[in-house]
Parts: sequence; structure tokens; C-alpha cells
Amino acid sequence: MKRVTDPLSATGAQFWTREGGRLPLAVRGAADPLPLDYRLPVASAQVKSACLLAGLCAPGITRVVEPEPTRDHTENMLRHFGAMVAVEDTEEGRVVRLDGQPELKAAPISVPGDPSSASFPLVAALLVPGSRISLTQIGLNPLRTGLFTTLREMGAALKIENARIEGGEAVGDIIGEYTALKAVDVPPGRAPSMIDEYPILAVAASFARGTTRMRGLAELRVKESDRLAATAALLEANGAKVTIEGDDLLVHGTGAPPAGGGLVTTHMDHRIAMAALVMGLATQNPVTVDDASFIDTSFPGFAALMNRLAGSDAIRPA
Repeated sequence: MKRVTDPLSATGAQFWTREGGRLPLAVRGAADPLPLDYRLPVASAQVKSACLLAGLCAPGITRVVEPEPTRDHTENMLRHFGAMVAVEDTEEGRVVRLDGQPELKAAPISVPGDPSSASFPLVAALLVPGSRISLTQIGLNPLRTGLFTTLREMGAALKIENARIEGGEAVGDIIGEYTALKAVDVPPGRAPSMIDEYPILAVAASFARGTTRMRGLAELRVKESDRLAATAALLEANGAKVTIEGDDLLVHGTGAPPAGGGLVTTHMDHRIAMAALVMGLATQNPVTVDDASFIDTSFPGFAALMNRLAGSDAIRPA
């Protein structure tokens, strides 16, 4: 939790954690919190949002600088409730400014489908021969659609229909069909717009022809698990060739389904578990995960939904 508690300590709040900044955590808030002026060392929408939400209670301007643009749902939500939030791209990065202590007002919200969750059935349709899927009312915020851009570059038969704006957020329907994918080079600047989708992208890359290089994945090392290492291990356990070079992940695909048949250690990371189970729908042999009990925390009904789409009971979580 240090990446959150360190900047928030500058408001005057106090935090007590386990060694290494881990949970459980105790907080003593500041009676008169100070506004923040904080530069994110690593692009993170969660840390940015924590700073902005803390700034609601502080006088003056709270200023957050992010090295790369990250998802801006919090900024959109705060504007929707009447806060003054300004964003400017500068030489030092994207600067987000919040006017402190605003008079917020209640407003109705339309919550679109989560593009991160949508990525799992979408990639399954791209990998399983004969498949076609329609995902309706999915959030298409430009800072969340890096996976869709990358899949298109890989040649995926993917299109957007009924694009619209609801509650300040872009929304649309995604249509995807089975496609023989090709390898691509994913630039580091795209990482913030698809940081949660790299495990399922890596699975797609293992079916593609050629070497897919995903650059600049330092933040994956501090997710629910060391997601960079866990993703590589997921692929290796199922016969795919993978290399880690610094913060880059290289997946060496042959254009054919990997062998599968492996046991994946999930480290209680829901995205690793779901990516592995989707992989198993199209590998030569079934894929097993050591634990899938926590998937429903993120994606309720995942296994039942995927089995209904597949017309089988191929996914049987532990």
C-alpha cells in the first residue's frame, strides 16, 4: 500500500501498516488536510484517483502529474458531480488539477460494461474456431481501449457498433469473430490503457504467428501478483514459448494452438485465473488452475457465462 500511503501522508494523514507497507492498515485522517502536488513515479489510475479524492477535502488546488495518461473515470465522475477538474498535457506529463472543497451535487449515473471483463469472452471468441460474439453496452473510454486497438493490429475481426456517450463516458457494442492472429509490437505508451489486459493479450499472442513484444510492463510487477512473472509462467506451463527482457514480455507464437495441459499457479490473481481458463478453451489439452474461488469477486458468474457461450462445461473452477 506504500504507493498510496506515501503521497497521502503529505495531506497530514497518518498510516500504520505491516512491514513493507502491507495490509492490514490503520488510518488517522488530518483535521485540516493539505492539498497535494504529486508526480506519480509509475502511471497508475488508482494512485491518481486516491490523490484526487483526498483533494476534495483540502483547500486550494490538488495537482497530480502522471508520466503517461491513465484511465480517467474518476475525473469524469467528479466533473459529473460538479467538481472542477482540468487536464493539461505538458512536457512533464499529463497534469490533472482539482479545485478543492467543491460543492458536489448528486447526479444519475449510467454504468457501462467493464472493458477489462469483456476482454475474456472477446478473446475466447477470437481463439475458438467458428466463434462469434456480441458484447453490448461496453465502456469505450479511449484510455481503456488499448486491448481492442492491439487486437485489431493483430488482424482480429473486431468492430464497434452503436457508439455513443452516456454519463460522460463513451459506450458501444463490440462484435468479435474467430481470427488467425499475427504478432505485433505493443508500444510502452499503450500500457496504461490496457494494463489489466496483458494476461489475456499474452494468451492471444500465444496463438498468433510470430513474436509479440509487449513493452514497458513495470506496473505489472505491483498488481494483485507479480503479474508479469505470473503471465509468463501461465504460458510456459502450457507449452508456449515466452521470454522476459527487462520490463518487456515476448511471446513466441507459432500460429497454432499451444499444447495446454498445464497446471497454472494463480497466486490468487483473478486475471491470471481467467486468462488461463480462456486459454484452455482453445489449447490442444485442457488447462487447470490451482484456485479459481476468487474469480467471482471480480467477475461474478464467469464460469457459468463462459460455459453457456461455449455450449459446454469446459470451465470447471475449483
